Amino acid sequence: MKSWVPYKLINTDGRQQCSWLNTFGKQFTEPFFEETILKCLGLNSHYTGIKSVSNLTMIEEWATNLDAVDPFAFIFHISRCGSTLVSQLLATSGENIVLSEVPFFDDILRLPFKDNGFNEAATSALLAASLKYYGQKRTRQEKRLFIKTDSWHLFFYQQLRQLYPSVPFILMYRSPDEVFRSHLKMPGIQAVPGLIEPQLFGLKPHEIIYDREIYLVKVLECYLSKCLEIAAIDQRCLLVNYNEGPIPIIQKIADFTNTRLTGQELSEMTERCRYHSKKPGESFHEEINTNIPAALNKAMKLYDLLDEQKRLK
Repeated sequence: MKSWVPYKLINTDGRQQCSWLNTFGKQFTEPFFEETILKCLGLNSHYTGIKSVSNLTMIEEWATNLDAVDPFAFIFHISRCGSTLVSQLLATSGENIVLSEVPFFDDILRLPFKDNGFNEAATSALLAASLKYYGQKRTRQEKRLFIKTDSWHLFFYQQLRQLYPSVPFILMYRSPDEVFRSHLKMPGIQAVPGLIEPQLFGLKPHEIIYDREIYLVKVLECYLSKCLEIAAIDQRCLLVNYNEGPIPIIQKIADFTNTRLTGQELSEMTERCRYHSKKPGESFHEEINTNIPAALNKAMKLYDLLDEQKRLK
């Protein structure tokens, strides 16, 4: 199974199955793993008539003897808070494998919402096995596996912490008014009512407000509240604010995880900071807007409390 990854769950006649993808040893350096999948699908274009599909039980069985790097740190975030750039900076080192919002991991974590035949224990076992495929040593240099989660995976914190009790968790956040404006301009799926199961945010289906701005405010409040909850109980958690800047954030993460950064690595990371996190070929220019909508008052208070928690840790 060297170079193969399970990349998509499919429901066939009521049975969950797994589609497999050959990565041909490609390193994972794209801002989002969906881009990596598209490139790998191109590499597989000669085999378009062949479907590589298995039962889910094979994910665990075939993972047994894989030469893989164990998870080194999880990067949680509230979205639009610099986590993509941080992931890109970490990916500049050949010693790091960086997995940025892998769709298959989300498929697994949210599987119990779609199929009542799966519970937390089952999905935890599938996730742990899946990480071995994605963490395979492709160049023999790899030492560390960083997993950047989707933003709503904050609400799977307890499950992931039970699965990896000693692995450092990084919590990245940003002033909610800045996140709010970013999603109004280009909404993520968590900002669109109903695309993510409302139960994850503590909402019941009939409580969903189909007003994009009001819903987004509620989601941001849930994110910040969850970050506060995690920070209060988890000593293996590092709080990081977007306003600290990318290189200071990287240095904090390195200190927290006992990782030595070479001068060459810092130089390459500094150069990468000149460009857009999601569009590596474009220079980055940040827009500044100090107007804070009144609807964000609660979220701003939660943000201040999180900043205070960061100072205390």
